[in-house]
Amino acid sequence: MKRVALITGSTSGIGLAIAKKLYEDGFTIAFHSKSSVNKGKELVITYKNSTYHQADLSDSKQTKKLISDVLNHHKRLDILINNAGINKVIEHTKLKEASPEIWRNLYEVNVIAPWTLISEAEDALRKSSTINHTSCIINITSHAGVRPKGASIPYATSKAALNHITKLLALNLSPNIRVNAVAPGLVHTPMTENWKDAHDLWEKRSPLERGAKPEEIAHTVSMLVSSSYITGEIIIVDGGLNLT
Repeated sequence: MKRVALITGSTSGIGLAIAKKLYEDGFTIAFHSKSSVNKGKELVITYKNSTYHQADLSDSKQTKKLISDVLNHHKRLDILINNAGINKVIEHTKLKEASPEIWRNLYEVNVIAPWTLISEAEDALRKSSTINHTSCIINITSHAGVRPKGASIPYATSKAALNHITKLLALNLSPNIRVNAVAPGLVHTPMTENWKDAHDLWEKRSPLERGAKPEEIAHTVSMLVSSSYITGEIIIVDGGLNLT
């Protein structure tokens, strides 16, 4: 039986690139999105044996149900990629604009939802893990969770929290489940298309003089999935911008 990978937020952008790469690597894919149902149904037709699951990850009941739906259909889960997240652009100096409501909304999706998915999936991941193929969790975070940068302080802090959760879980879920994070910088997706300042920054200051392609993030994820001796790492994929 093929191993199964659930990728949240996988009908577009980075998530879709990860799903495509893992499918090429031989995994059965469980696609997920909050709202793009039609796209999800199209993907199921294209990718053999895959499934699509709709869930709003700001709702804990739907978050839990996502795992149960995947397990009910596929009967196993080997890889969990926590890719879905939300952002909020607020200048770092405008503290009052970062309201408690914004903090709560970002934490609900960027921190609490991944935690809920992991805790709900833990037993299934342990069950499917073998010596040759350890189960793994990969959290897609951000370079903003490593450096004092990012669209807003609440966003950056939520990603920093997910980075630290990654390390804590790597210790506590080992040796059966490996846990790592990929922390991208600018990635060329429809969402970032109009982020002129970010594009200018990467072109001028990053050693590679550009943002990443979604496929390049997917390649790193694929490497972590296949590398059975890596756990607890936060892999920064920002074209070297962190060096400047």
